[in-house]
Amino acid sequence: MKTLTSTITYNQKEHSNATTAEIKHFYDEATDDYTFWSKDYNMHFGYYSMRRSNPFYRDTMLNEMNRQVLLRLQLSNDKQTLGDLGCGMGGTMRFLMKQLPLLYTLGVTLSDFQLQEGNKLLKGSKGVIVKENYENTSFKSNSLDGAVAMESFCHSGHSYTTLKEAYRILKPGKRLVITDAFLKKDPSLLCLGSKMSYEGLCKKWSLDGLGVIHQVEKNLKEIGFSSVVVEDISLKVAPSVLHVPFAIPLFLIKQFFKNKKVREQSWNNLIASFYSLTAGLHRNAFGYYIITAEK
Repeated sequence: MKTLTSTITYNQKEHSNATTAEIKHFYDEATDDYTFWSKDYNMHFGYYSMRRSNPFYRDTMLNEMNRQVLLRLQLSNDKQTLGDLGCGMGGTMRFLMKQLPLLYTLGVTLSDFQLQEGNKLLKGSKGVIVKENYENTSFKSNSLDGAVAMESFCHSGHSYTTLKEAYRILKPGKRLVITDAFLKKDPSLLCLGSKMSYEGLCKKWSLDGLGVIHQVEKNLKEIGFSSVVVEDISLKVAPSVLHVPFAIPLFLIKQFFKNKKVREQSWNNLIASFYSLTAGLHRNAFGYYIITAEK
């Protein structure tokens, strides 16, 4: 991934950038863990809704997050094209196409494994995954009717370059919806505990860093988005986060009894899962947000 552009005036992070190769390796190695996380291949946290989801069944919350994103996209029932910028195995793409049968979806990933296996899951649908960097796609300007980035832009540190590319490929009047964890303050202002959680998350999950929420909002407006809405949904996401310390160890135990080799990234996921919990305890430093930006 590219480093942040000079227009960002704060120190985004104090650790090394996650390279394209590291991010690719992360997803090539980690996808088996995520299939255990979600039978629908949703590679993100969930949204708890009392009427629509069950806190004891992860996929109800994970798919509710997909539904919340769909609501904010405000897509019509006509033929339209949506880009999933960091699409994983295409779980969100399949959900959206189920809700809108005329929708075409284009997923972007750096992972060869996700490219091959994700396209198998999309076979027969109006969706396809391509191997590209979402910071610099081959999509035409003003070509997409919507774009989503679900816990993917963190791999580029929510960089100005990433946000600008999303703006370029969207049609005027269309929306970008981001769901992700963000910092509430500059990394240099983090206390010792929150700093350790932050650095642990970035290292084990190959993140380039988390954007500082007020700066990301400012960058979106500076790039040209006419309307930017920032929602703190940390409490809605918390029930799904609480599944992490149970899901990954259980996956590792099952791998052990199946005599399967546990990959290095699986161990990293286990460690990172506990950092995600400790980060959640530092509410003054971290938050989980949905950002809706209209071009």
